[in-house]
Amino acid sequence: MTNPANFTIYAIQHSHTDIGYTERQEKICQYHVDFIRQALGIIREVRAGSRPEWQGYKWVCETFWPVETFLARATEEEREELADAFRNGDFGLSGTYLNMSELVGKELLDSMLGRIRDYAKSIDVKLESAMTADITGFSWGYGQSLHEMGIRNMITCIHTHHSMFPLRKKQTPFWWETQKGDRILIWNGEHYVFGNDLGIQPGLGGNYTIRDGMDTSKGVTFEMAEIRINRYIDRLKADGFKFPFFPAMLSGLPTDNSSPNPEMMDFVNKWNEKHGDNIRIQPATLDDFFAEVRKYADDIPVHRGDWPDWWTDGTGSTPMHVQVFREAQRVYEKVRRLDPAFEIVPQERIKQMENELMLFAEHTWGYHSSVSEPWNPFVQELGVRKDAFAANASTLAHSALYDILEAKGDALLAPNRPMRFQIRNPYSFVQEDYAHFIMEFWHLEEIKNGFEVYDEASGEVYPAQLRVAHRGAIVTVPVTLQPGEERMMRIRPVEKPNTRTAHSTDLLGADGIVDIADPQDTSAIKVTYTTLETPFVRLEWNLGDGIVSWKDKKTGEELLRADRNHNAFTPVYDVTKSAKVEEMTNNRRKMGRNRKGPHALISVGKLTQVEVADKGDLYASVRFTYEVDGCQHYSLLVTAYADKPRLDVAVRMHKNSVWDPENIYVSIPFGGSIEAGKRELWVDKLQAPTRLRIDQLPGSLIDYYCLGEGAVYTEGGSGVAIAMPDTPLIQLGSLKHEFRMLQDDEGMKDDPAHLYSWPMNNYWETNFRATLGGFYEFRYLVSWGEAFGQPDAALEACRSMNAGVLAWRVKE
Repeated sequence: MTNPANFTIYAIQHSHTDIGYTERQEKICQYHVDFIRQALGIIREVRAGSRPEWQGYKWVCETFWPVETFLARATEEEREELADAFRNGDFGLSGTYLNMSELVGKELLDSMLGRIRDYAKSIDVKLESAMTADITGFSWGYGQSLHEMGIRNMITCIHTHHSMFPLRKKQTPFWWETQKGDRILIWNGEHYVFGNDLGIQPGLGGNYTIRDGMDTSKGVTFEMAEIRINRYIDRLKADGFKFPFFPAMLSGLPTDNSSPNPEMMDFVNKWNEKHGDNIRIQPATLDDFFAEVRKYADDIPVHRGDWPDWWTDGTGSTPMHVQVFREAQRVYEKVRRLDPAFEIVPQERIKQMENELMLFAEHTWGYHSSVSEPWNPFVQELGVRKDAFAANASTLAHSALYDILEAKGDALLAPNRPMRFQIRNPYSFVQEDYAHFIMEFWHLEEIKNGFEVYDEASGEVYPAQLRVAHRGAIVTVPVTLQPGEERMMRIRPVEKPNTRTAHSTDLLGADGIVDIADPQDTSAIKVTYTTLETPFVRLEWNLGDGIVSWKDKKTGEELLRADRNHNAFTPVYDVTKSAKVEEMTNNRRKMGRNRKGPHALISVGKLTQVEVADKGDLYASVRFTYEVDGCQHYSLLVTAYADKPRLDVAVRMHKNSVWDPENIYVSIPFGGSIEAGKRELWVDKLQAPTRLRIDQLPGSLIDYYCLGEGAVYTEGGSGVAIAMPDTPLIQLGSLKHEFRMLQDDEGMKDDPAHLYSWPMNNYWETNFRATLGGFYEFRYLVSWGEAFGQPDAALEACRSMNAGVLAWRVKE
């Protein structure tokens, strides 16, 4: 065994920020504030000369959330002491607010990164580097957001539990190129406790990342560390490692949310005295480490594309609250546009809203024993607290929006309110959508015999349709609004004559049933027992099979792919049964990179009933009811429009409570007759348009993805846009348990990449919600045609459909 000369291990001590996995969220907050105080105390003692053996100790703040919280609670002297520690390089500042899931939107992320940048600027520290721990990937736009904030380096500490690192190699650097051509230097590193397992933190390592059979029940001894470190370096060299250094992240205690621990210096000093001529251990900050890496910048490869997060599947474990979060985030974006100067909603309220959004989008989904003991009051308490972040964000966002609308003349509840509405497009893109005017039930008496909707300025009368809802009425109107455009709309009663009487061509039988086609029918929307037809689409279905055809009437093209495994919006359910309760967690652990066991039971939904729910001149709605295992009820409400190629699908279900690991998928089999290889599937990854399985890092995940607003198929100047406001997860890989492929694997060319929405799962063995039981509605808004042939325009349309037209009632 040989040692390379002049080899350096950069030891980076930090505390992995994991909120709600090991303790109550407020206790974690308290811990991290105190960790900064402890680390400042260590530096203080070193400077005072009372602890010379700790000379050289450094502490890295893995995320900014603890720093921000500390600053809010610290004295002025403590704040200045912290700033001085950053300036002197005793502390390292990371350009990461929290370790995030892919739920976070670009505007929210940019605002939070801006807080870090502003703080660094205020203390005269250059913010250049970031680190992440645990999480396993990042939307392509994440790198762009980092670059725009001046961050040029990022080290990752990927946790390969149910996941894997990209490039098929860790401890390797690469330049991550953004969609716009900017670059971030990435170090694709080891797990965040790898340094502990090497032995750098005396007595506090184990076998989690180095499974060599050593007895580490009392920690890793110095002698064990000598074996492990030398053997690891030899292994790196055998694998082609070309650098005379590597980073080793470590924790002060063998746990997440760990305190600083200067005892690492006992090991460092002892090691360097004995082995420092060959292998030196250097405590470091992120900037220290990347200063060394950048000396080799010209030899580092460039990779461009998305970096899908294996752990993004956590969004399916709390589907209801993910839905609430996504709507709250969209309202937050509207609030920022409607009141950019904080004239109505103070900036402090916006920050509070952002805090709640970020704490829900953070990567921790619940307490670590959520699956093994789901009845535990502590498990339930922490689960409710996680859910509360989404609920609180929703409350704050809507309160802010309502305050803005009130300032803009919102007519609050009062007698004799006019049926007058303002609509506005706050976005930088055109909104071609439907405005919904919501009124109380007593207005039905005024308009039940007829009404008109008109533009007050131009007098133009719009097509409209009335729907009676619980405790009220909803009038739907098609509108097209330019960026920033506002209009004032009014509803007036118009008495329409009743022409109902017997006539000679009456096809309504005495039994009240219409089942003969009327050749004189001129209505734009027609519904039969097996078809739904508008000027733009013909939908066909069969009992049992479900929706079997979705034809574009303008081109005659079938939009559903011919090789589909399941028909449009058919549910696919699987469950992996455990023989006994004690197997609930271990069965999940053994799934590895699969999300089900090899003996999973699969059920495909069968269409059992179809009925017309609503029909008018503007739209018609048809309800499809299915039978499928795992659900007491599963139905689709499909709404087709007379004025444009669009269908809205609401998936409604009453999910049974099941403890065994399970998944529900919803088939979205678009692509039509487009030949494989010519069809392109685009999604938005933090507003970076991305071609799935093309614009990706080598060796990255290709089974499933977390999208921003929707998915788009394009080919030959036309496309299909599928907006998904509620369900961010989509599945492309096989639904079977099997060896998984990675990006650029040879077998990819033969993989059909069938598209499914993946609204829910509970397969993780620790902190996912153990049961998914309850009532849900998930929406899918589908448009197609030449307007969606370019991915940017199509993805913008998805964003517009998800946002909806902003409408509110106004006074005279």
